[in-house]
Amino acid sequence: MGSGTKETHGVSVLPSNGFRTGFIGRWPLLYVLVPQVLCCAPSNVAVDNLVERLARCKVKVLRLGHPARLLESIQKHSLDAVLAKSDNTNIISDIRKDMDKAFMGMKKTRNKGERFSFKREIGELRKELRSREATAIGQVLKSADVVLSTNTGASNDGPLRHLPPGHFDWVVIDECAQALESSCWIALLNARKCILAGDYKQLPPTIKSQTAASKGLAVSLMERLIQKFGASVVRMLTVQYRMHHLIMDWASREMYQGRLTAHSSVQGHLLKDLPGIACVEETSTPLLLIDTAGCGLSEMEVTEEQSKGNQGEVDLVELHIICLTEAGLKPQDIAVIAPYNLQVDLLRQRLSGRYPALEIKSVDGFQGREKEAVVLTLVRSNRKGEVGFLAEDRRINVAVTRARRHLAVICDSQTVQSHAFLKSLISHMTDHGEVRTAFEYLQDIVPLNYTRSLNDSKTKFSAASSTKQKVKLQAAGKENQKTQTKAAGGRVPEDPVNQKRQPTKPRILTAEEELKTQTRSAEIREQVETYLRDPSQEELRFPPSLNSHDRMLVHRISEELGLGHESRGEGRDRCITVSRPPPGSGPTRPEPEEEEEEEEEEEEEEEETVSEPQAATSSQQPPGDLKSLHLERMKREQQRREEAAQQKRQVQAAIGKLPTAKKPAKGKSRTKAGVCDIAAAAGAEEDFDTLISAVLKAESVCSLVKCKASVRLLGQLCPYCNRQFCLGHHVPEVHGCGDKAKANARMRISREGVLYAGSGKKDTSMDPNKKAYLQRKLDSKLKDMESKRKLKSKEKSN
Repeated sequence: MGSGTKETHGVSVLPSNGFRTGFIGRWPLLYVLVPQVLCCAPSNVAVDNLVERLARCKVKVLRLGHPARLLESIQKHSLDAVLAKSDNTNIISDIRKDMDKAFMGMKKTRNKGERFSFKREIGELRKELRSREATAIGQVLKSADVVLSTNTGASNDGPLRHLPPGHFDWVVIDECAQALESSCWIALLNARKCILAGDYKQLPPTIKSQTAASKGLAVSLMERLIQKFGASVVRMLTVQYRMHHLIMDWASREMYQGRLTAHSSVQGHLLKDLPGIACVEETSTPLLLIDTAGCGLSEMEVTEEQSKGNQGEVDLVELHIICLTEAGLKPQDIAVIAPYNLQVDLLRQRLSGRYPALEIKSVDGFQGREKEAVVLTLVRSNRKGEVGFLAEDRRINVAVTRARRHLAVICDSQTVQSHAFLKSLISHMTDHGEVRTAFEYLQDIVPLNYTRSLNDSKTKFSAASSTKQKVKLQAAGKENQKTQTKAAGGRVPEDPVNQKRQPTKPRILTAEEELKTQTRSAEIREQVETYLRDPSQEELRFPPSLNSHDRMLVHRISEELGLGHESRGEGRDRCITVSRPPPGSGPTRPEPEEEEEEEEEEEEEEEETVSEPQAATSSQQPPGDLKSLHLERMKREQQRREEAAQQKRQVQAAIGKLPTAKKPAKGKSRTKAGVCDIAAAAGAEEDFDTLISAVLKAESVCSLVKCKASVRLLGQLCPYCNRQFCLGHHVPEVHGCGDKAKANARMRISREGVLYAGSGKKDTSMDPNKKAYLQRKLDSKLKDMESKRKLKSKEKSN
């Protein structure tokens, strides 16, 4: 044998060249040494996925870990299942039976000599049992080609302690970019070479301690090695087998330097290519952007909630899911992803009952998954342009790349475009996909007077306005300015067209595209103006053959001229109908004082309002005024309704029909009138004794409407509404205080410093292993003390 070899039982092991040499008689035998691989991942699910894939390739795998945490399909590859089929199983079971017999014999006999012999026998059997089990586990581990476990399960305290040092040639850690670096080192100490697999451009490890994250624990081992050694240690897989190439192109360009390519099997696949799927607009496009800018679908501002929600986007998600399912797509092939947990809860309340198989999760909960169609709602919609943690590029990259054939993004483009990365996503979907507004889905939207510059409109809709239209816009703005100057007593407002604003980089159109857009816009405008000149025509209906861009132009021109516009029909039968505004919406102009107040509010909010072009005839009011008058009228109508409802409630409360001033929400338990409600509803002419008797009666009965149980002896006071309930209805969620209890729990969790909602108090119970150790220590100490007492008693007797 040459130097550097180790000889054991006639076999020489060459640790560096990967071959084994042995002897059959006097003839040497050379055969290839199969490398021993330890494969790990940070989660049990990821390890189980690896086991399933390797088992299909007929590789001899062994899964370490508790059987209860494994998938049922791979439990046959677990260590316990393999040990149960090994040759040593019968011997180990015989030893256990002998131990049980020895225990029974020791309990039955009272002879000290026999008990001592039984104890010695049990000790010897225990040693043999441990030896046999260690031998069996070692043989099973050595016979496996690939041993799989979690990162923490690969420690030397577990089954791997039965293997000799240096047994494994390679350690492979999958999803390494999501694993803590400290957990990776547990597995890396078992071999000399390692392979780290993962995507460090996706979500980082989950760190709940901000102090630990600030000290570097949030950086994974994979990311740290790439930062230190660069491209020399990186081998990137450039061919992906999931996404349509238009879904992939944005992530490839923004995150992977444009190096990704789509395999030919997935490059152009769409939803309509699936069996049983109808060919409609929703199933024929890989990218769909539903824009809520200017539609008033703002995010929810709940002070008690740490998360964000948007009820308007929930409605849009529901309508788009209905379109997909009616086209034949199964709910289990659709995923709805939201970046905020509150939005996830709102979506589940709305959709889970109707579509139980529909998967609704947050971005973190959907990493590593994929679906045929993905609906992404970005939630944020505010005037300040705040996007919160949507600014985390890797989170958006994960959400977008979950889709295989169809991606629908619902967002407020004006809000999310304040962030450069999100702006690139909106631009990509505008250039290569279909763009719709929320007006096409929701008919009862009141449009808001959002800030929108000419460049923003050009970028959003991918259409350049003609020079002639810009001149008309400026002329109309100047004339509108003169009219406002007269009405405001000579005060000259700022010209919104000439105001300085942040320049927005528009999409560069070719000369042919720009000419085509200008021509099409002029044709549609001419049709609308012809309709305005003809008073006999009640409405203007555009044919369903219009594409999405032409429909957008119709909506925009109708908005500019102050006309009603509505999308009717579904799929290929969808058409747009343009109608004149209601007769009562227009001729009156607001008072000068009201105009001054509106202008002051606009200056405080720093809004930039673009003047709309005037209508063709001089009798029509400017569209900007029509919109403001419409909003004013709706506001006055809402106030009038609220005042009428308040008066009605006061009258009904006075006669005892409505005990509370606020009508409970549908589906929640109502409560009876409390002491304060009865006192407030009582009139001045009522008898004081009658009032006292009503209060005593209210205090003695459960406050739930349908419950007549007495609470004089057994009752519970609700800390949120200060009312007495019986033991069957005292839970806040039962009698209608669930929201208050939830808000209070969130505030308590935040006050106690727990960073994740719903976690409650930490588990302070003692570890079972530590408890057993302390019990054994206590027993041994008690035995020592008992033996000392016996010795002292014997000495005294002597």
